[in-house]
Amino acid sequence: MRRIGGVNGDAILPAIRARLAAALAAPHPRYRPWRVDGVDVGALDDARAARLAAFRDVFDVDATRVAFVPSLATSAARTAALARVAATLRAEGALSSWRDEPYAVAAAFDAPAACTLERGAARYFGLRTYAAHVNGYVESPSGPRLWFARRSATKAIDPGMLDNLVGGGVRAGDAIADTVVREAWEEAGIPAGVARTARAAGTVHVRRALPDGLQDETIFVHDLALPADFTPANQDGEAVGHRLVDLDEAARLIALRDGGDVVTIDASLVVLDFLTRRGVFAAR
Repeated sequence: MRRIGGVNGDAILPAIRARLAAALAAPHPRYRPWRVDGVDVGALDDARAARLAAFRDVFDVDATRVAFVPSLATSAARTAALARVAATLRAEGALSSWRDEPYAVAAAFDAPAACTLERGAARYFGLRTYAAHVNGYVESPSGPRLWFARRSATKAIDPGMLDNLVGGGVRAGDAIADTVVREAWEEAGIPAGVARTARAAGTVHVRRALPDGLQDETIFVHDLALPADFTPANQDGEAVGHRLVDLDEAARLIALRDGGDVVTIDASLVVLDFLTRRGVFAAR
């Protein structure tokens, strides 16, 4: 195994694993499924399930599951009811953010959506969500270098932390490729023609209990080769800076647990996958 930043990779890899294992430990609360048309689409802890039970005209809640009341039988009716519930939860301060973006309520990415839910409420409902992240890298004579973005301090989730150069949720009705193109421009100023050259590299899955609910997300990983003279330029205010580092430094960064350069858990998984595929760490 190669050496990372002057330290044997056998010392860095356990540190990365320990950090990720702690963050991704199995959720402790008891969860009951959110079931739509007999299919599990999300999961709620007891406290959140009890709150939803108060919406008697929307939810039928028992000890084994959360479901819509029978009268809400159409996608339009369910979507409208969920919008009202989400607005109430937002007013109560129960949601960490509000995006005005619809997420599909479905059992799988390619399954028909039963309805849609505001993105900011997705974790409250433990909704199965999908995102696309991009490892933006530059080839150099000394080897690949990887771009990181610094999240704005005003972000509701993971403010100020380092992140993948590009990453965003897949909205209802959007294709993965469309998400990559949109987010590449908004987050890094990458032209559509360049963004479309990103190569799909598989998926990673994140399931963890968070203060705003359960994150149950599949991330579609992409690699994007960028010109050596490219400089990221954020367009939507969500990133406030960028760093280009060699792979040794990238490995060190995703091992950090505290300090000013901590990388988000989602991005750390995506970067670890990239480093492994690039031979920094032997696949184990």
